[in-house]
Amino acid sequence: MKPLYILNGPNLNRLGKREPHIYGTTTLAEVEEMCRQAAGQRPVVFHQTNSEEQLINWVHEAIDEGAGIVINPAAFTFTSLALLDALKMFEGPVIELHISNIHKREQIYHRSYVSMRADAVIAGLGARGYAVATAAILDILDERASEG
Repeated sequence: MKPLYILNGPNLNRLGKREPHIYGTTTLAEVEEMCRQAAGQRPVVFHQTNSEEQLINWVHEAIDEGAGIVINPAAFTFTSLALLDALKMFEGPVIELHISNIHKREQIYHRSYVSMRADAVIAGLGARGYAVATAAILDILDERASEG
């Protein structure tokens, strides 16, 4: 069974400490555990990086080995055409995830390059959005399997 890739961009290693009024107090380790529980028997590859290059390399790995991608690209959402290009090569479902509601924030956070490829976007549910995204991507995979 191919794994789900749950990929996290810059500064998310600081969850629980970074601007808790925006991002809450849940740590990235707690987020990972939520994802693993929500995935059930499906294997999960869970990564975080502050490097755009590494994030793209993990997308490339998912192209070869993954069933679906849940990605919180953080600031790379709004800046990285290279990340968009990598995600466009992935044939499975992609869910873009943001802890905060990016549309309630400053204008700079309103244009997502990742949304141009994502099958769905989840924003503003806090850390629990990860479990929602994990469950949703499993549903999408099940639907695709039953269709063909």
